Amino acid sequence: MKKLIGLANLGTAGAAAILAMSLNAAPAAAQEATLYKNPQCGCCESYADYLRENGFTVEVKPTHDLVQISRDAGIPDDFQGCHTTFLEDYVVSGHVPVNVVNKLLDERPDIVGLTLPGMPLGSPGMGGAKQEPFKIYTVEEGVNPTVYAVE
Repeated sequence: MKKLIGLANLGTAGAAAILAMSLNAAPAAAQEATLYKNPQCGCCESYADYLRENGFTVEVKPTHDLVQISRDAGIPDDFQGCHTTFLEDYVVSGHVPVNVVNKLLDERPDIVGLTLPGMPLGSPGMGGAKQEPFKIYTVEEGVNPTVYAVE
């Protein structure tokens, strides 16, 4: 309540600026993430760096078993990204933008996680120009993936 009263004393512009900054900020405390990737994949390293730049602590684990790790996490084969990240109780597959990852952690939906299939150009960690909006799908046990966010 004190924070709301303090915001009211800032005036509309000041309160809006603080609210906007808080909605776009990285997590307050560094979130720990474990990212599994194929040993030779450079874009996965770039995605790990992207997460680090946005407040996450990332441990990268090269593996030749990425497809099986993704399957075991519940990600259907045709929805798998090029790396699989575990954070808190969720799995995030592929180059999912950090604002969508933060939305997942804030909303805490009853799902297994999220996936951005493939390696879309222009997505975080990938080079090139964005070709089309990114469709980020839910991963749910026993349920076909549905669109969670479009970026």
